[in-house]
Amino acid sequence: MPRPPITQVQRARRRLLVAAGVLGVPPLLGRLPAAAATSNTVIDAACVLSPAMTEGPYFVDEKLDRSDLVAGSNRAGVVQGLPLLLRIDLRNVAVANCPPVAGMQVDIWHCDAVGEYSDVSAGNAPSGAKGQSFLRGYQVSGADGRVAFRTIYPGWYPGRTIHIHVKARAFDGAGNRAFEFTTQLFFDDAISDVVMADAPYNTRGTRRIRNANERMDPDQTAAFVKIARAPDGARGYVANATLGLLRETRKV
Repeated sequence: MPRPPITQVQRARRRLLVAAGVLGVPPLLGRLPAAAATSNTVIDAACVLSPAMTEGPYFVDEKLDRSDLVAGSNRAGVVQGLPLLLRIDLRNVAVANCPPVAGMQVDIWHCDAVGEYSDVSAGNAPSGAKGQSFLRGYQVSGADGRVAFRTIYPGWYPGRTIHIHVKARAFDGAGNRAFEFTTQLFFDDAISDVVMADAPYNTRGTRRIRNANERMDPDQTAAFVKIARAPDGARGYVANATLGLLRETRKV
């Protein structure tokens, strides 16, 4: 099947990368193979423009300034989920050398181990989840451009591969939104298969949608986390992601 034509947005992204002098880092990274992901191969994505993706139906602006997205919940799909430390680095690809972006509010939200979201009343929402806020929260990036969250490895639900939603926002002195960028992060299928084989993830049966079935544009496959086992024999994983933002030009 012939590849779809390159869109004007994709051409603009490529021109930006050329202008930034980062020809050695391809804008279309492709999916991480299982071997690369499990060995925690480092890919320098600091100057790669991240793909914008749909917000989806489950965003709720909870205004929860917290890094621990599990604390306070007694749901089995949350407290029994596999621990995940997610670290996100924000870089400004509109500036030479792609410096860190400080002062950015980064929200993440995702489903629990059995594919359910908090504080929504339709779709993949469990009974009684309205008013709860598990697996939602935000942090503000410091001078190093980094935020970190203690959460769990997401489960799956019909029609989607395993993912985490991310929204980065900045506000002016009056509290008005001055910048917004929304995307999603994805996980290597080989690692997800291992996680989904254990409780409570395995109570849902076999997931049908994998990364290859996800309707991704070519540049969206750059949004895979780099993941490794937690250090010192601790249970769970550590995942790292980089968001390359057009901080000076993406205004709302």
